[in-house]
Amino acid sequence: MARTQVLPRESRRPGRGETAAALALADRMPRLILEARRVAASLSNGVHGRRRAGPGESFWQFRPFVTGEAAGRIDWRRSGRDDRLFVREREWETPHAVWLWIDRSASMAYRSDLAGAPKIERAFVIGLALADTLVEGGERVGLLGLKSPTAARGIAETLAETYSTHAGGEDEDLPPAQPVGRFDEVIVVGDLLASVPDITARVEAISSRGARGHLLMIVDPVEETFPFGGQAVLEDLEAGLSLRIGDAVSWGRSYRDRIAAHRGAIEDLVRRRGWTLTIHHTDRLASEAALRVLTLVSAARFGTADH
Repeated sequence: MARTQVLPRESRRPGRGETAAALALADRMPRLILEARRVAASLSNGVHGRRRAGPGESFWQFRPFVTGEAAGRIDWRRSGRDDRLFVREREWETPHAVWLWIDRSASMAYRSDLAGAPKIERAFVIGLALADTLVEGGERVGLLGLKSPTAARGIAETLAETYSTHAGGEDEDLPPAQPVGRFDEVIVVGDLLASVPDITARVEAISSRGARGHLLMIVDPVEETFPFGGQAVLEDLEAGLSLRIGDAVSWGRSYRDRIAAHRGAIEDLVRRRGWTLTIHHTDRLASEAALRVLTLVSAARFGTADH
């Protein structure tokens, strides 16, 4: 039977000590940034950001002239060096952004013996790695509700400092209901253990102007399998509630059914809204989830006419 490990209790109310420990990010941030850099370095293919043909001002590349195009698009100087006509393409200079949000609520402090890290640490490693890779690809990244998008180098350190100095989001297990631009992308990283109606309301508010988003669900393997037996005490780290159960095996069957139904409802939500869902287990490599989300963001940005 798997044992569980939660960060040390520091108050009488269940969950309050875990909350304080989960939010003491400053001491851990340097290590998490280094790990995020390693993950970002492994994403060798990455995305190409804004580097595509479009109505911008910066030169991108020459390409052969296609019959039917306006003659005014021909670059005669370049064409004069060859026996073909060439068009001077400009780089797409879109002002749109990628918005990131990372769950810092008490439930994110959970870690079982099967996990490689607490959920909150894994969330920050993946989130910062994505930000670093996206900025390297030419995107602007911001923190939903905290920081405007920027393409400055050192984005991982900038975002880490913002989170470390902005307490107050520790009791929020969902992002703010802040609409973003139609062509923006949103990445929500958390355990998504809130009620489905609450998740639905936030997703609909964020995407009310047409933005697309990506949910990254961080899951400890024990939370999914519930491999317990005999008597057990379950604690809600955020509400401070406790539940004593006498037959964990029987209770676990109902628990797994509810988890499956919860996840199915979220999958239905993202399908309806045109979002994506990635499930990351903390006994797996962080780079696996980061690469999948990066690929989905890239596909959303450049895979359709609207994006």
